[in-house]
Amino acid sequence: MVRRKFLLTMGACSLALCLTNSLPAQEKKPGNWAALTEKEAGEDFQIQGEYAGELPGKDGNLKWGVQVIARGDGKFHAVAYPGGLPGDGWEGNEKIETDGQLSGKTVRFSDPDKGSGEISGGKMTVFNKDNEKIGELTKVLRKSPTEGKKAPEGAVVLFDGKSPDAFKNGRVTEDGLLMQGIMSKQTFQSFSLHLEFQLSFMPYASGQGRANSGCYMQGRYETQILDSFGLKGEHNECGGIYTVKNPSVNMCFPPLSWQTYDVEYTAPKYDKDGKKTENARITLLHNGVKVQDNVEVPKGTTAHPTPEGPEPGPIYIQDHGNPIRFRNIWIVPKS
Repeated sequence: MVRRKFLLTMGACSLALCLTNSLPAQEKKPGNWAALTEKEAGEDFQIQGEYAGELPGKDGNLKWGVQVIARGDGKFHAVAYPGGLPGDGWEGNEKIETDGQLSGKTVRFSDPDKGSGEISGGKMTVFNKDNEKIGELTKVLRKSPTEGKKAPEGAVVLFDGKSPDAFKNGRVTEDGLLMQGIMSKQTFQSFSLHLEFQLSFMPYASGQGRANSGCYMQGRYETQILDSFGLKGEHNECGGIYTVKNPSVNMCFPPLSWQTYDVEYTAPKYDKDGKKTENARITLLHNGVKVQDNVEVPKGTTAHPTPEGPEPGPIYIQDHGNPIRFRNIWIVPKS
């Protein structure tokens, strides 16, 4: 009850934002433009991100989180979460969304009936409709608790930054990161998988054109990889099992953050005549949060390169035309 009362209070000020900048808007770029470094990403990237903290209400303080998403040409979309950021307090119910546009040195998400705010020096100051300051949120850079997780004894290391030779078409950037569009030479049945990935910054793209890839278990069953930062969390977004099941929460970090997938995969079972008797199952932790729990996958997902069957299959990382980077990939086969 306290949370709902406070939500209504905040609904009166909306967390409308005024984001203070010191530089003009970026020159417009094509929809498929992608940045892989903060230097390339430019000014809008510095504004984009997550902000968190507590704000006062009628019944005391409540955690709030805000995700600010760059849309290109100084356009932004903000999503505010009562209770905290996804995976850190938000219960998956109400949220507040608003759009804004860079004008001069500020990006404004304003409504005279709801309030305003401003970002400066990594702080988001929030004001009510009477322009009275009600509190501040701080920009945060979340890190997955499994980032950098070491391969245990008995693991098959597919990529540790030294060589892409475990993959067909394996390619490595100058800074030692693995590129998309690869398939493991070794094949597997059931396994545990750890994988780290970095989404490119593509503010002019949207939907399935925004840092799209996917990791296919046995080359058959896809866990989607996509820049879905701030989106609803669908089956075709990050953490989803493509065409099968939405993630329980959208744990996608902002692009250029390192993110993790930790997968427990159970291969389907077949009888002696080659008839499938049990479907594949996937448990997925995205950035340390369980978003898929022993989900049954009844058939090969869209664009799977390996036909379903009793034979072991590879790890396949899709090339969907967008640059994605990978590191620290290892797998522990299960008997």
